[in-house]
Amino acid sequence: MKVAYIDQHKDLFGVQPICDVLAETDAPIAPSTYYAARTRPASARSLRDEHLTEEIHRIHTGNYGVYGARKIHAALVREDITVARCTVERLMRATGLRGVIRARSPRATRPAPETDRPADLVERQFTATAPNQLWVADITYIKTFSGWVYAAFVIDVFSRMIVGWQVATSLYTELALEALEMAIWRRRHAGGDLAGLVHHSDRGVQYRAIRYTERLEDAAAVASVGSRGDSYDNALAEAFNSLFKAELIRNRGPWTGINDVEIAVAEYVDWFNQRRLHGELGHVPPAEFEALYATTDATPAP
Repeated sequence: MKVAYIDQHKDLFGVQPICDVLAETDAPIAPSTYYAARTRPASARSLRDEHLTEEIHRIHTGNYGVYGARKIHAALVREDITVARCTVERLMRATGLRGVIRARSPRATRPAPETDRPADLVERQFTATAPNQLWVADITYIKTFSGWVYAAFVIDVFSRMIVGWQVATSLYTELALEALEMAIWRRRHAGGDLAGLVHHSDRGVQYRAIRYTERLEDAAAVASVGSRGDSYDNALAEAFNSLFKAELIRNRGPWTGINDVEIAVAEYVDWFNQRRLHGELGHVPPAEFEALYATTDATPAP
């Protein structure tokens, strides 16, 4: 640390004056010690640290700058780079790299009147043993220079795959419905069977609209709505919204309007599904998790 400090300031103050000042502190160093350190061959550890730091920077930058030490370590292991997690933590601290910090976001949906509300078939148990057993849906908002933009998502609980999404400047039913249409088309296009699928949401008017519930019935899916009306009743979707806001919206903003948001969301969804490592899935991306399930016809152990 003292050698690095002198390296940083020697052009301005000179080596000897800096050593004279440090001699009066708890961190003295002689000029001869400094020069010896500068001419000494780099140790094997320092060379490895330098190489690992470059790899950590590459992975961190290539994943929206949101990975913390746990995911950086998992990504290195997936690339057959042997390193201890504590080493990753040490090097990230030294270089000032850190993961994204999430914050809870207010809900964007408005509760519908308590008339003929579907039952809560999930009861806060967000688990599934195969794709297309349980989907969760929710809406979040993005502040732009042109006004509010809203994003609707449909997520398969089994793999955390974003199966449908849509962006709009209003909270009308079309926003949620178009995200649902994308999810239905994508899953059926891939050969999925949606019969008996449970579609869970909060009590927002967008999800209680007649056209929305009829589309679920057409797809042979069953609607489920949180019974208590708080965030825990749709916790998995709420957690995704928090992640989305932290990893993309706050991380890459500010935003001009719906056009740049829509492009960014499309890129984020592709990264989230195809490349982002998910701790709940054993640090593999959703697409890889589903591919492994398809080849083994059994749930891979996370």
